[in-house]
Amino acid sequence: MPHPVKIAIAGALGRMGRQMALAAEADPRLQLVARFHRPGSAGEGLVQRDEALALADVVIDFTTPAASVDLAKACAARGGPALVIGSTGFEPAELAAIATASKSVAIVRSGSYSLGLNMLTGLVEQAARALGPDADIEILEAHHRSKVDAPSGTALMLGEAAARGRGVILDDVAKRTRDGVTGPRPVGEIGFAVLRGGSIVGEHSVSLLAEGETLTLSHSAGDRSMFARGAIAAALWVARRPPGEYDMRDVLGFA
Repeated sequence: MPHPVKIAIAGALGRMGRQMALAAEADPRLQLVARFHRPGSAGEGLVQRDEALALADVVIDFTTPAASVDLAKACAARGGPALVIGSTGFEPAELAAIATASKSVAIVRSGSYSLGLNMLTGLVEQAARALGPDADIEILEAHHRSKVDAPSGTALMLGEAAARGRGVILDDVAKRTRDGVTGPRPVGEIGFAVLRGGSIVGEHSVSLLAEGETLTLSHSAGDRSMFARGAIAAALWVARRPPGEYDMRDVLGFA
């Protein structure tokens, strides 16, 4: 039987950090060796980041874009451990920094670690390709009141899939907000709408609206355990991979 993969959890006091700890401790394929939070955090069995990096094969990170970039740089500087990044809301410069770090360590980064959502991504790409620009695409996402970025990383992932299906760049066709007299909807536009409130874990739908008919593909998250299961699958997969930046399509063999 292979040795368990040694896991450290960043952002250990956050919602996903706590969920990840429970999931890792329950999985015999993993050994939870360290938990850490922001610098200066103490208690609840926490260690400092450098100690955690020295102990782990893989760090699972659901924190913030800035913290994830800093962590990626630290892992790259010491040649490991590998990373599973679930933070969302990155700026282009932050994504570039993660790409640079991935030249030294293996990194899985995804807007969602749900198997169902990653299946949805593939279906959206196929539908966008088949229906073409005559079908208007609108992406709606809803999350709890505490989520700080919008559109969600998953919504953007779905938008990228739709753009990929059409052979275009998302930033060239995305419409993130509408207000006032906006004029007719441009052909080929990919629109985003956002809801925030209550305790919604995550709901996403992609509507392709053609003349006389509408196709809607959707996914609803019941609880955060599904994200934890996906992150564990990613950690097991990336533990022995060469340096590079990967996503869940690679983990699931879709790429």
